[in-house]
Amino acid sequence: MTTKNSTLEVPEKEELAAVDRTERTRETPVYVPRADIYEKDENVILIVDMPGVDDKNIDINLEKNVLTISGYVDPSSPEGFSPAYMEYGLGDYQRSFSLSNEIDRERIEAVVKNGVLRLTLPKLAAARNRKIEVKSA
Repeated sequence: MTTKNSTLEVPEKEELAAVDRTERTRETPVYVPRADIYEKDENVILIVDMPGVDDKNIDINLEKNVLTISGYVDPSSPEGFSPAYMEYGLGDYQRSFSLSNEIDRERIEAVVKNGVLRLTLPKLAAARNRKIEVKSA
């Protein structure tokens, strides 16, 4: 789904299908946040965009090789004002990733700044790339 403008097309946020949802206590839509994944020799970096979410409203759970990220938006408007027009729908975020056995689960780190979550997933020493030296006999 995209919103067409005369000069550009802006993709709309993808909402989770009803079959993907679990029972919820909040009456807000749930969106799948966009993510970038970068792999280095020593770790995997996961960057997830969740506008409006801060460190107090993020849950990250790891269960049976599935990393689940949930972000909750606190809908607020300046006092005495209500939205007249909104181009950006408010809602929560949820996304899951399957992790390989190469990730060191004990050393995963998460930092959020300005609605962008950065997860560092360190690789186990045995899974890291290494150069093997060749010797002459």
